[in-house]
Amino acid sequence: MNVLTYYYLFSFLRLFFKIGSNMLGRCFSRSYSFQDSMSSTRLPGLMGLLNYRLSCCVNSVLQSFFATEEFTEKLDRWNGPSTAAEEKCNTPLQLQRVLRVMQKDRSQTQAHTDFLYCLHLNHIRFCVQHDADEVFLLILNLIQQQMSDTNLAQEIRDLYKTEVRQHLKCLSCNSMHDVPNKSYFVSFPLPVYENCQTVENCFQFFFRPQKLTDRNKCYCNYCGEKTTTEQASSSSLVFKLISLPKVLVIHLKRFQCSGSTQKLNCKVSFREILDFQKILHEDQHELNKGNYSVLLTCACFPQYMYELFAVIVHSGTAVFGHYTAYIKSPGEQTWYHADDSFISTASWADVQSTYGSSSGSKSAYMLLYRKIEEETSMSSQSTHGSELMETESK
Repeated sequence: MNVLTYYYLFSFLRLFFKIGSNMLGRCFSRSYSFQDSMSSTRLPGLMGLLNYRLSCCVNSVLQSFFATEEFTEKLDRWNGPSTAAEEKCNTPLQLQRVLRVMQKDRSQTQAHTDFLYCLHLNHIRFCVQHDADEVFLLILNLIQQQMSDTNLAQEIRDLYKTEVRQHLKCLSCNSMHDVPNKSYFVSFPLPVYENCQTVENCFQFFFRPQKLTDRNKCYCNYCGEKTTTEQASSSSLVFKLISLPKVLVIHLKRFQCSGSTQKLNCKVSFREILDFQKILHEDQHELNKGNYSVLLTCACFPQYMYELFAVIVHSGTAVFGHYTAYIKSPGEQTWYHADDSFISTASWADVQSTYGSSSGSKSAYMLLYRKIEEETSMSSQSTHGSELMETESK
């Protein structure tokens, strides 16, 4: 073979691999240009985000932050770091900039790439397939570490903070141990909750009494050894819900490791409205403690009601996967589907298609609920109260 033959062969192979890589990229991560997607859909107030080397996970988390008005409002109040040298690796600053672009100036794409590079500097690497819950948690932790305004950082932390208290009772000496737990979201390990077909079932299973035996025994400080521990006594349950946040995040653990990582596509349905008054019993929480008479007479008590506004979805397998998000744009009641740079309108039926099933790979991974404000449910409360009075008078 002469030099010319080698040249043509090399050119052919280079073209072949280039076409193949482009086709593979389109299979696992849709990367349409923002202008093309918007010219076809023309959706106001929404911005698609290009997929830069497996950034679909970060893109979906960004869309959920964008849909959380309470978060963007607090972050927008921050003035940024004191020195320019900190800017490139300052996560809250770069997040603030990209969210401002998504809200106001959608033609600027530099803020998005700057944010991805900032995450890379903070060990959320390029070209690596991440889990959405890990990225979500890391971003919130980086905000706490890198935001100079500690009071504002506390406000952001409180926005998502769920507090649960765990009660442990040693069956040998009958001593009680209280273990407080505060977290940014509630996680449900689906393999444990085999019979849980709904999110409500997951909550109820999570708060039911359990015995810890064999390998699950806990160490008792009074006995000086691991003993059989009951996570409930006759008067207290395994967990008590102490406080609910303004934004409730639910994580469905769809990945399990048993030699290799596997994805669980089991069905878990969820509602647009979560009513904790109907989910939990009185002895499973300490919400609004001391005012149970109000709770018992008003089924629509606002602190117990949450409305769904974002769903982060995982499609594919544990090895080859893709993240998208369903969101309600701030100030609207319409659902939209954000698939990287492509934005389209969606219906509640589309959101319901992410419940999961044995035959499909598209399943909800994170659910974001917003607490319904008191004034929005006052009318329903007064109606309920008048009905009670009429019933009593009869």
